Amino acid sequence: MNLENILAVTGMPGLYRLITTRNNGLIIEDFESGKRTFISLRKHQFTPLESVGIYTYDDVVDLPEVFLKIQSSGLPIPDISAAASEYHKFLREVLPEYDEDRVYLSDIKKLSKWYTFLDAQNLLVDTVSDEEE
Repeated sequence: MNLENILAVTGMPGLYRLITTRNNGLIIEDFESGKRTFISLRKHQFTPLESVGIYTYDDVVDLPEVFLKIQSSGLPIPDISAAASEYHKFLREVLPEYDEDRVYLSDIKKLSKWYTFLDAQNLLVDTVSDEEE
């Protein structure tokens, strides 16, 4: 699956699939319930996951590439109640060159949550095969 059709929306928990755009907003679909909702561009901001990246000391690594590295590493995702040091250790093993000053704990937790969700929905399978081709 192409991650550009998967969105994070401010003020709304979880991830959503972009269905279509309108002049004043977007129509999105919840992955779990399948319910479609209109979100106004005046009230919400949205971020396509394809445009998200992780800062490194030299550049920015795109999210699909980070997901691929997590999947190929085989490391377990830290538990929600894990200490901050566990999250930093996890990302350091997956992406050793990440910039510890610009990547915050909340970013690593969100990355872990998104990866876990997309993996549970079997949405990372196509991403990995596209990257390998």
